[in-house]
Amino acid sequence: MEIKTFYCNPLRECCYVAWDTTGACVIIDPGFYGEREVQRLEKFVGERGLKPEKILLTHGHFDHVLGLEDVSVRWALDAWIHPADRTQMTRSTEWCRELGLAFKPFTGVLHDLADGDIVRFGESTLKVIATPGHTEGGVCFLSEADSVLFSGDTLFAGSIGRTDHPGGDYDLLMNSLATKILPLDGDITVLPGHGPATTIGYERVVNPFLQPA
Repeated sequence: MEIKTFYCNPLRECCYVAWDTTGACVIIDPGFYGEREVQRLEKFVGERGLKPEKILLTHGHFDHVLGLEDVSVRWALDAWIHPADRTQMTRSTEWCRELGLAFKPFTGVLHDLADGDIVRFGESTLKVIATPGHTEGGVCFLSEADSVLFSGDTLFAGSIGRTDHPGGDYDLLMNSLATKILPLDGDITVLPGHGPATTIGYERVVNPFLQPA
């Protein structure tokens, strides 16, 4: 599996495109803001000859779904999210209004994800790991074959997701990290929703938020 990172919108959210030798790909957290950012994705997909199959959402915060409608329409794609985070998506219009950002509500088909689900595209699979805490329905996507974890805003390099927004719960997030993420193999590469990549092993040692766990 190969992966391309796009840095999107004023919050520098990380959108990931993952594909394999079949050319099939998934788009994870399309936070693209405005036509120019979407065109970057369109150019990349066209140059690589990729075939987008699904949009996957780690959670429903506005900065991770700003480009959801545009990307969905452009490739006629459905999207997948944990049902507990559908309410987060409905708050996006309000959040964007307060920040002076334009937002297009999603009009496509939204499917539910559950803990342990296997998402398939091409010859690849991603395992859904429910990690509530940053939001009620936050999830991570694990490629066991490639030792890669798309962690959304659950885990960052040197930090964790904030829990002071509606739906956040610090104790719940710490439990998710302690029981779902830290037990994973230390060599797994973590691709977060913001900032640089890291590994599970490195975060066990240096991340100050994880020391109690």
